[in-house]
Amino acid sequence: MASIIMVQNLPHNTACRIGSWLPCSQDSSPPTSLTIQQALSQIHSPVYVTQQDDTLNYHTTGTIQIGSDIDTSQQSLIGYVPALKLSRCGDAAFMATHGLRYPMVAGSMAKGISSAEIVIAMGRAGMLGFFGAAGLTLDTVEETIVRIQEALPDGPYGVNLIHSPNETNLERSLVDLYIKNNVHLIEASAFLTLSIDVVRYRLHGIHKNDTGEIITPNRIIAKISREEVAKHFLSPPPEKMLKKLLDQQIITEQQAELARHIPMAEDVTAEADSGGHTDNRPTLSLFPTICSLRDRLQLQYQYTTPPRIGLAGGIATPHSAAAAIAMGAAYLVTGTVNQACIESGTSDMVRAMLAETRQADVAMAPAADMFEMGVNVQVLKRGTMFSMRASKLYDIFRSYNSLDEIPADEKEKLEKTFFRAPLADIWTATREFFLKRDPRQVERAERDPKHLMALVFRSYLGQATHWANAGDTGRKMDFQVWCGPAMGAFNEWTHDTFLQQTDQRQVVCVNLNILFGAAVLTRANELRRYGTTFDSSELSFAPLTIDYIKEYLRD
Repeated sequence: MASIIMVQNLPHNTACRIGSWLPCSQDSSPPTSLTIQQALSQIHSPVYVTQQDDTLNYHTTGTIQIGSDIDTSQQSLIGYVPALKLSRCGDAAFMATHGLRYPMVAGSMAKGISSAEIVIAMGRAGMLGFFGAAGLTLDTVEETIVRIQEALPDGPYGVNLIHSPNETNLERSLVDLYIKNNVHLIEASAFLTLSIDVVRYRLHGIHKNDTGEIITPNRIIAKISREEVAKHFLSPPPEKMLKKLLDQQIITEQQAELARHIPMAEDVTAEADSGGHTDNRPTLSLFPTICSLRDRLQLQYQYTTPPRIGLAGGIATPHSAAAAIAMGAAYLVTGTVNQACIESGTSDMVRAMLAETRQADVAMAPAADMFEMGVNVQVLKRGTMFSMRASKLYDIFRSYNSLDEIPADEKEKLEKTFFRAPLADIWTATREFFLKRDPRQVERAERDPKHLMALVFRSYLGQATHWANAGDTGRKMDFQVWCGPAMGAFNEWTHDTFLQQTDQRQVVCVNLNILFGAAVLTRANELRRYGTTFDSSELSFAPLTIDYIKEYLRD
């Protein structure tokens, strides 16, 4: 049955006739009227825009003829939008490579905030999730990997590898763990340059198959926000690292030769203004820059499969996702919005705080893992004093060479307000922690008082995340909650809907709504190119329940 979707007055000379439209020959009943939003939401059906006199009609079925030599007695066809399956909103090769139905990725968040529950839920729904292994013990990471593999024996899933320039033993141990447990996909994040261990992971098991194709069992999705870092991952492994791996007999001569013909990462995520580690790069300049860099390096190295570029940072609403799709993103990566979901590894207190977040409720603060280097992370500032206190610690670190040099009144304030214990006691606990995690840090601290001070201050930064994840009410003012401005956009979009409630925010529902809404808006934008205008209220896409979305996704 032909469906007339909408009727509106059409200003003269705003659209051109491109053909004609006829109802389906088998239609005998009158057409059913629907709203434009309902029509565009039927993403598996095309939309035909026709004109009679000064009136526009929208149809989802019928027969069309294209061209000027047509029967003028038929309705004029002035616009057409094809069906748009969600799988077509990203790169087909990306989804085939990683075994996905939809081009949506839940990016990693440290300390298990991107939890096993998130990874498993996303995987079962045909999307990809990364477990946030940074900041956790090796035993915890291994236990979680086993749990995820049992739940998703055929994938898809991935685990994070965060760059640890101050703790190279930790990065090495994680790579050993991933290789041992057959983790074949990692998200490499916070890298400033390549490490020997991330190269070792990439090349483990590289070989040629019977047809001469280079097979790399281990894949990397690199999350970057700087073009100089992107260049490392879009290039083959450096020769000096290949030589080192050869000298250590970790790879063979044949593997070294194969390595010269592959990029370090098959996929690179251009991460714009995000929560956590970020350079606050604007999306509209970062993404095309990384794409141009990819094209230049592809021309230079002639990879069999060109690396794909996805987009992260700010993906929290259908509008932002539609913009990413329009720019040509191979896949979309969500972050902070997943932390607000019930499956995340944080506390209900944090989820409630995130639900109140607006665009301006974020700030930059020193990062625990790269404190001495002056690297910052983006955090929530509403309802917590962490960003101010962490910045104060960094100012003190820059001003003095040891804990003993800190003025007595300043030290008293730190012990009373920040640490709630004598700094000597904090060092004792910190020393015990690093004796188990990385004894070299203790050895260096006992030689270098400034490094000792850095470890003490880093203990506050690290515990601030733990207090937030645990929902420690006595430490709420010290909560470190990684958060970007996209959280405010998400809250505005979900205002007065079921997703405004924190207990309704499920990771699959949130991600599917973002992608589905983006598909609807993409189709609406295509109609606009034919001169069609809409009232904004007609296209205010509100979140739908999973059951409603599944109805629209039926073929």
